[in-house]
Amino acid sequence: MRIWDIPPEKMCRQHLLGEHRELHAMWSIITNNKKAYAHHPETLRWKGKLKALYLRHEALVEEMAKRGYKHHTPLDPALATGKAFQDEFVNTYEEQVRILKERGCDCKV
Repeated sequence: MRIWDIPPEKMCRQHLLGEHRELHAMWSIITNNKKAYAHHPETLRWKGKLKALYLRHEALVEEMAKRGYKHHTPLDPALATGKAFQDEFVNTYEEQVRILKERGCDCKV
């Protein structure tokens, strides 16, 4: 489970769509108080920052639209509470760039 901090326009198709799917899972875990993954480091960094997670989702959706993907899974903006920015990291931005480079994908990092 990972929500990247890489700008969506730099992400390859696989990581863009994969993050979108995982973001929906993260949203569901937090907003529905699900136990699965509740203590995962990535989940913990987004607790209290649903506004930031919502904004990340909107950025992913915008990039998906630019690439011609249709989006049919909006998040409820009424649930987007807390901080509007993410200031905690499981991996630093630099580490995330390194991880993506090592994967040999088409991400432009």
